[in-house]
Amino acid sequence: MPQETLVSRLELAAQPDAVRWARHHARDVLNAWRVSSNAIDLAALAVSELVTNAVQHATHAALSERLALTLRHYHARLLVEVADPDTRPPVYSGAVSFTSEGGRGLQLVESVSKEWGYYHPPTGGKVVWCAVALND
Repeated sequence: MPQETLVSRLELAAQPDAVRWARHHARDVLNAWRVSSNAIDLAALAVSELVTNAVQHATHAALSERLALTLRHYHARLLVEVADPDTRPPVYSGAVSFTSEGGRGLQLVESVSKEWGYYHPPTGGKVVWCAVALND
């Protein structure tokens, strides 16, 4: 029998403290779902990076909009989705200089997830997502 999908959604203001709230929310929800501590750490890192990117792009677009973090627990994976009002696709910087202060967010997401991507929902904006393995 297939396992039921668990879903959690949190709306946040597109402000710098959204990253902290999103990370705490993800840790609390994943603990309640009895996800392994290793997978929680990986998911928290992915959440932090995706929400940070969303906040930065919302700020640059001068949008006082809201973000949404959605966590979907499937049998062996966790889908992390961050929706923001900016329609510009995420930019993967590739190789980043050792001295660079930014540009590593999607590299980190790629390193902790099985896959990642984005799409434009019919409601506007974009959703950037990644899938984190839950089996250690």
